[in-house]
This record gives sequence, structure tokens and C-alpha cells, in this order.
Amino acid sequence: MSVEKSSSLGRDAWLRLRANRMAMISLFILIGITTVSFIGPSISPYAYDQQNLDRVFEGPGKDHIFGTDNLGRDLFARTTYGGRISLAVGLLATLVSLVIGVSYGMFSGYTGGRVDAWMMRAVDVLYALPFTIFVILLMVMFGRNFLLLFLAIGAVEWLTMARITRAQTMNLKRSEFVEAARALGYSHGRILFRHILPNLIGPIIIYATLTVPAVMLLEAVLSFLGLGVQAPMSSWGSLIKEGAEKMDAAPWLLFFPGMFFCLSLFALNFLGDGLRDALDPKSSKD
Repeated sequence: MSVEKSSSLGRDAWLRLRANRMAMISLFILIGITTVSFIGPSISPYAYDQQNLDRVFEGPGKDHIFGTDNLGRDLFARTTYGGRISLAVGLLATLVSLVIGVSYGMFSGYTGGRVDAWMMRAVDVLYALPFTIFVILLMVMFGRNFLLLFLAIGAVEWLTMARITRAQTMNLKRSEFVEAARALGYSHGRILFRHILPNLIGPIIIYATLTVPAVMLLEAVLSFLGLGVQAPMSSWGSLIKEGAEKMDAAPWLLFFPGMFFCLSLFALNFLGDGLRDALDPKSSKD
């Protein structure tokens, strides 16, 4: 008599994700880009801000595999260093948006009634604001601080997460296990964080994966407007801006940062789609 091997939601989700070829290819591409971005500046013989005015606008070659810019700086070192900045902005700003959005949505959905109605109307009003202009105002008012960039972008990307969390919380709070927890006299905080929040992990992971590329794109827009990271630091957005200005004379200045940036965005979006399919409860085994 054979005994069927037990499974779990996490293992089933991983098997479904592994069966998604595009998601796995995207995962390996993302791991590769992240690895190159974090070890690239260390293995490069040139610092990201090291200038050599005798070798300006030098094309890709054995000494500078990605070429040099208008100040003779090595583009490989600057592109990989910029990857650190862009990926860090994407991850940390997404983390800020998740903390705000999940907390807000859980409280609104669990409380219900007039409190929920007023909180959601506030979200509707904030949705109507031009967020790019709001971030620009924050950067102008408080200075173009690198840490502020995380907070400013994260502070305007939490609204969709709040709505998703609220809808899921409203469904979960009517579940039998939540009713049982209430009957046992558990506090509202324990019910929220020990019973409801673990059941929100799937949607949170999916949304986080799809938010990172949106945040990176917003950072690139800010850098393109001159409000991102400041020289001599670099991000993919600032490098694309510099490359676009000198595209006719040195097309490699736009090609390499743009390639890294586009591959990262595509990989994150395909991986997010794969995670959504893998973590969808409707597709799990009965």
C-alpha cells in the first residue's frame, strides 16, 4: 500500500512556478543582473567616479568593455553601480509602500462601517492627485536626499496595496477561523496579525513583485528630470538620461544602461505574472 506524499501550499506554488518557463527564465535573469550589479563595481579595475579625460567617449573594448563617457569614466562600473541604486530604490520603496498599504488596508477592512468608508474616500482623493508632481515637490522642499527618494516614492505607491488588502481583509474577517478566534476571546491585534495577515502573504508577494518595476520606472523618470540621484552617483535612470543626450556621438552610453533596465523590468513583470498564477488559490489542488 503506497502512501501519498504530503504537500503544502508553498510546495505546490513552487511546483507551479517552476513549470512556468517564462517565470523561471525571468527569475534567473533577475538573479544574474542583481549579482552583476553588486559584484561588478568590486571586480572592475576602475571606480564608478574615476575620471580619465584622455579617454573620453571611448567605445567598448578590452580596457573598457562598455566604453567610457564624456569624462572618461568606465561605463561598466557606472552601470553596475547604478544597478545597485536602482534595485535598492525599487526594493526599499516597495517595502515602504507595503508597510503603509497593508497596515492601512487591514485596519480599514477589519474595522468596517463609517471608519472604512472615510478611509477609502481618503484613498480615492489621493488617487486623484498627480503623484509624480507630488514626489517632485517633496524632493524640492526637503532636498534631493538619497534616503528621501525611498520614502517619497514609497509614500505614493501604497494606495493600490491598501485597496487589495482591504478587500481581502473584509472577506477573511467573515471566515470561520476568525469567528472562532473571536469566540475564544482573542484581541483584535492578535486576530489581525496572527490569523488574517498570514493569509494575505500571497497577494502581498504578487503585488510587491509588480510594484518594484513601477517604482524603478518612477525613479528613472525622476532621474530623467534631474531629480534623482546626484552626480557622481549613478542610477540606470540617470545613465539613460546622459546616454539620451549623447546618443548620436556615443550610442553605447544609452544602450548598456537601457539594456540592463529593460531586462530587469521585463523579468520582474514576467516573474510577477508567474507568482500570481502560482499563488492563486483557485489553481491549487483540491
